[in-house]
Amino acid sequence: MARFEEYRDKYKHLRMERNEGILEVMLHSDGGPVVWGAGPHSECGAAFGDIAADPGNRVVIFTGAGSEFIAREKISHPGVTAPVWERVFVHGQRLIYNHLEIRVPMIAAINGPATIHAELGLLCDIVLASDDAVFQDAPHYPEGLVPGDGVHVLWPLLLGMNRGRYFLLTGEKLSAKQALDLGVVSEIMPRDQLMERAREHARKLLKQPPMTVTYARLAITHELKRLMRDHLDYGFLLEGLAATEYFPGKEPKH
Repeated sequence: MARFEEYRDKYKHLRMERNEGILEVMLHSDGGPVVWGAGPHSECGAAFGDIAADPGNRVVIFTGAGSEFIAREKISHPGVTAPVWERVFVHGQRLIYNHLEIRVPMIAAINGPATIHAELGLLCDIVLASDDAVFQDAPHYPEGLVPGDGVHVLWPLLLGMNRGRYFLLTGEKLSAKQALDLGVVSEIMPRDQLMERAREHARKLLKQPPMTVTYARLAITHELKRLMRDHLDYGFLLEGLAATEYFPGKEPKH
């Protein structure tokens, strides 16, 4: 069992505040939009584990800093070797599995472009987005990588099998309006209204009895968990195998 005071300031790239059971988690790098890399990749999965283990969290709001959700990355490693991919594999498993192990409703406030690991927002139960958000799977197929770290499960599920495969193989960008029309997000609004709308949803969710709140989350994520357990590891193995050929001198973009 984790205590908020023990992990609140534990992570460099996640800022956390909690009020009356509503935990707000903001991704950032030095207070500005997060620059994705090994640090955020490893920290997010570990933080989700701490959040999942803390019964004091009753609703989670997940957002980014500034004008971006996740749209930048900085990768610097010698190459894709078996030890390198093993590290990516382990952190990638924790990233997805620990996200889905959180036992209370999650609200995403996607505050701008989500072109890298957009699934961290889209796996949430209520997905809100700013009207200038853009969705893409930029780091995988467009950069020579197999889309195998969970996006191969989520995007065909959200968009439909044919549209999802098209999205992953072409590097298609979806505007906030397109994402709303396609059912990827549930509401879009100006960025300055996003967090208050997320908090409004959180307060409404907490009007139900605690066990109802928890078990509703468990019920509606059960199929997502099954799909990820069935397909995530296989996708990672294919991604790593292809990466060792295509990027012998580069770090995989995670």
